[in-house]
Amino acid sequence: MQGGRGTDPVLRFHGAAHGVTGSCYEIETPRWRILVDCGLFQGSKSERELNYGPFPFPPNAIHAVILTHAHIDHSGLLPKLVKHGFCGPIHTTRATIDLCSVMLPDAAHIQEMEVEQLNRRNAQRGRPPVEPIYSLQDAAACMTLFRALEYGDWTTIADGLRARFWNAGHLLGSATVELEIDMDHQKTPMRILFSGDIGPGYKLLQTDPEGPAGVDYLICESTYGDRDRPDVSPEQRRSMLGDIVRGAAVARGPLIIPSFAVERTQELLVDLHLLMQTGAVPRAPIFVDSPLATRASAIFERHADEIEQGDVLRQALGSKELRFTETVEQSKAINRLTGFFVVIAASGMCDAGRIRHHLKANLWRRNATVMIAGYQAQGSLGRILLDGARRVRIQGEEVEVKAHISLFDLYSGHADAAELVAWVQARSPVRQAVFLTHGEEEGLRGFTERLRSMIPDDRIIMPRLDDALRLTLSGSLPVELNEPRRLRPEKVARLDWHNDLSKLLLDINEAVGAAADERGRAAVIRRMRRVLEDNDA
Repeated sequence: MQGGRGTDPVLRFHGAAHGVTGSCYEIETPRWRILVDCGLFQGSKSERELNYGPFPFPPNAIHAVILTHAHIDHSGLLPKLVKHGFCGPIHTTRATIDLCSVMLPDAAHIQEMEVEQLNRRNAQRGRPPVEPIYSLQDAAACMTLFRALEYGDWTTIADGLRARFWNAGHLLGSATVELEIDMDHQKTPMRILFSGDIGPGYKLLQTDPEGPAGVDYLICESTYGDRDRPDVSPEQRRSMLGDIVRGAAVARGPLIIPSFAVERTQELLVDLHLLMQTGAVPRAPIFVDSPLATRASAIFERHADEIEQGDVLRQALGSKELRFTETVEQSKAINRLTGFFVVIAASGMCDAGRIRHHLKANLWRRNATVMIAGYQAQGSLGRILLDGARRVRIQGEEVEVKAHISLFDLYSGHADAAELVAWVQARSPVRQAVFLTHGEEEGLRGFTERLRSMIPDDRIIMPRLDDALRLTLSGSLPVELNEPRRLRPEKVARLDWHNDLSKLLLDINEAVGAAADERGRAAVIRRMRRVLEDNDA
């Protein structure tokens, strides 16, 4: 058995370790190896490059995958896993299968489109072409491996391994995963619980998260482990959203909402529909400019009887103000409109998809409003805008930021710190250790502080990327790594050289542009050239 001793399972953290993307956990015993999630990395270019590199395990050695939910940071590398040799079952809920059937092909399509554009630029610059992470054919092949499980039913995943799903309250079909592993010479199995992403108590379309009590090991997300949200009712949330919508209407410009296509978009549509229906905000066209969001909305409508306020969602999806755009030509035509209208487009972190086109067309307009409606990973364009950037680079071009940028985080799919603590407390006793994952440094540290009143310090562990631990019924032991880490710990969830270079280019253009005349501009350029020549020397 690689990296472990005897028959004890070894748990490896291949993603979402001191960061919020790339969720992927491996458990290995002498009899089998499984993954819980296999997600796409987002954020800085250094982290996104992990998507193109080899997996830190042989894909054909993995016996099965258990998928907590359809979000791309949890499911987005499954087609790559299949492309490189995995052929086992992918266990998840029926609704997650439905969502993945549109999300994974969409991810493949975006990759193919963006790589095509990049290769055109590479050809012009004399650089070699690159390939997408996976293709539409890989995504289609991946979908044939999905197997549906119901909440609450125990299922045998491998010899001596059983799994049961609990509703995580985060997304349609989202699950917390309970595992039981038979241990040699032990009467009782080892119980391990993977939280997945835990939903908040006020989630618009979902019930409260659930889970069992009394496990040996708990792997828990920590996205908002350092912050408490205000206790806001649905009516108060809509009222606050109404303030932003009315402000955009008064400015007589577009309201641009970068949104996750799955569930966040549908939640926004419900509240916008109710606001316009009651006259709280002016009626205006609402464009959902995301083929993925369009297809996901149809899936939500199909599952409406399974979700809270499904009847209101049906009404919102039939609203006369709502317009779904499919083609690129329809998307571009939106930005030829004047006056007040609403555009909801993916991706939610502004890193890909049609939202970049809308931001490029509108960030420079003083009468435009951009409402960020969810968590923004460090290094993402959304995070850079929230941090107050005056200029950004989009698709290789510089854009000045004059639009009003606001954060409206009351649609988050993640529990806040108090809710996470309450959820962990309800899982007690956790007999061995709690591993905190899916959080940046502040979230991890804040959550650790809050857990100390119920869990001893030495049993709260914050693993780094590619860390491995041997799990026993009397505690966990670190496993020595045989391979170098794919990314140094200090580079995870941090701005990288690409972010620094983009900012430098923007600063250079600003300094040259601010010079009084041609002589001043020449002087600025000479000073920068001397610095470069000194470095070369």
